[in-house]
Amino acid sequence: MSGSKCTRLTGALVKPVLDSVDSILFDCDGVIWRGDQAIPGASQVINLLKESGKKVFFVTNNSTKTRKMYVEKMTLMGFNATEEEVFGTAYCSAMYLKNECKLEGKKVYLIGSNAMRDELQAVGIQQTGVGEDHISGKQMDWANVDLNPEVKAVVVGFDEHFSYTKLNRALQYLIQQPGCLFVGTNRDTRLPLEGGKAVPGTGCLLQAVETAAQRQAQTVGKPNRYMFDCVASQFGVDPGRCLMVGDRLDTDIMLGSNCGLKTLLTLTGVSTVEDAEAHQKSGCAERQGMVPDYYVESIADLLPALQG
Repeated sequence: MSGSKCTRLTGALVKPVLDSVDSILFDCDGVIWRGDQAIPGASQVINLLKESGKKVFFVTNNSTKTRKMYVEKMTLMGFNATEEEVFGTAYCSAMYLKNECKLEGKKVYLIGSNAMRDELQAVGIQQTGVGEDHISGKQMDWANVDLNPEVKAVVVGFDEHFSYTKLNRALQYLIQQPGCLFVGTNRDTRLPLEGGKAVPGTGCLLQAVETAAQRQAQTVGKPNRYMFDCVASQFGVDPGRCLMVGDRLDTDIMLGSNCGLKTLLTLTGVSTVEDAEAHQKSGCAERQGMVPDYYVESIADLLPALQG
């Protein structure tokens, strides 16, 4: 590729790049694991980075797991990880609602998972909405569904029980409750699966609510910089000495660009070097933010420099 960006990180180049950073942010699915299988060599890389004194954090747009659930999964795969190092959108949304929206002790209408409910409750925010929503009664007076007057925000994450009923209830809160806030976990529209398959992502649900409400949500997850700010505020991370490692150009690499971090694309997940090349050649300023500084076939490519 032309230009200094998107350089393959290999051989003698690896050590100077690692030496130039104190903190490394890793996306999870497609980077350190795929589904329920760890990427070969990933746990050794993470553990050796930590042994060498690097601060390591895990940043994921997945809102279906609590920090505790992530650590349990990583421990089974051989990763040395603690809850404090995990920043998923369930946790970050809770922190955003507590610290930025001042909703501690308040209630929100949650389109989301049990994990989101648990993370909200852990910071003193109550919710209504998790699980299936069936309106009772024969007459569907959609514009006059029961609303909880204590609800101060509508929060949208991944919800396998998403329905017209929930969409309508979210709309009614947003247009009937004065000052009702509107927050989404992330805008990923598709979740890629093994074998070229995919399922709809949270972004589809969020866009449905936004379309109905004719209003945009404030999003917390990548590429929004709040996720990095969440890490930086707790651990004093210097953006100039931080590396973002991910498999998606539009979320992971864009987050790094938005926050002034060095960026590394791994090819074990969604995006390809060809995708990055197309962005670089486009001449579009926004697309330049999706061009990584470096790429590797797998983060296992870092192993020789860490073992040497």
